[in-house]
Amino acid sequence: MAVEKTLLLVKPDGVRRGLIGEVIGRFEKKGYAIRGLKMLTLSREMAERHYAVHKGKPFFESLVNFITSGPLVALVLEGEDVIAISRIMMGATKPQDAQMGSIRGDFANQMQENIVHGSDSPESAAYEIPIYFNESELA
Repeated sequence: MAVEKTLLLVKPDGVRRGLIGEVIGRFEKKGYAIRGLKMLTLSREMAERHYAVHKGKPFFESLVNFITSGPLVALVLEGEDVIAISRIMMGATKPQDAQMGSIRGDFANQMQENIVHGSDSPESAAYEIPIYFNESELA
């Protein structure tokens, strides 16, 4: 087991639906430490940087448009195996495949508007966290 950091986003649909506290509470109850927390509306530039791996794919433009459509909440979580466990807690990307009890299984209705995003690997976390947080913003 390794102590890791990961990026978690409550996407604009989760913010609009009033699920910020529900999402954060699940991770706090699991015992993960919040090392960074902020609400912001992404610029197109930030969104394109975040989703750079998908550039050129047919769904890239809709991803960027959605993630910039309103405020989101960005968190840096820290704890043992936080990346793998947070992925389980979030549930499958497609809501119809997400188990009940997971965030997406309980709240998501569409693949794109699926409430949360989380880094999928240590490399992704290392790339994504600096998009949202300067080192001085992390506790």
